[in-house]
Amino acid sequence: MPAEARRKAYRLGHRGEWLAAMALRLKGYRILARRYRTKLGEIDLVARRGDTVAIVEVKARPTLEQAMDAVGYRAQIRIERTADLWLGRQPDYSRISLRFDLVAILPRRWPVHVENMFHGR
Repeated sequence: MPAEARRKAYRLGHRGEWLAAMALRLKGYRILARRYRTKLGEIDLVARRGDTVAIVEVKARPTLEQAMDAVGYRAQIRIERTADLWLGRQPDYSRISLRFDLVAILPRRWPVHVENMFHGR
């Protein structure tokens, strides 16, 4: 991928994550982490409402179906492993209910929040 295309994708990703975070805040979530990185992978957003923590993957695509299809099996495993590391570092991990969500950033629409996009092991 040429450097200009990478920069454009990076900017689009940042904008999408910002929009997703705003949409989740309006739904009552607190954003705990953005772009949480480990050696195993990255989580776009970690959001919490009460004892529920949502591990959120953000995808900017033309349709909801394409956004959902973009989170394949290998990506799910990577996200899950990274979430395990994040969860293990939380002092109240035994109270937390973990969920894997998707926020789809679609053209000219408010971000679509899909709860329980996939289930962990």
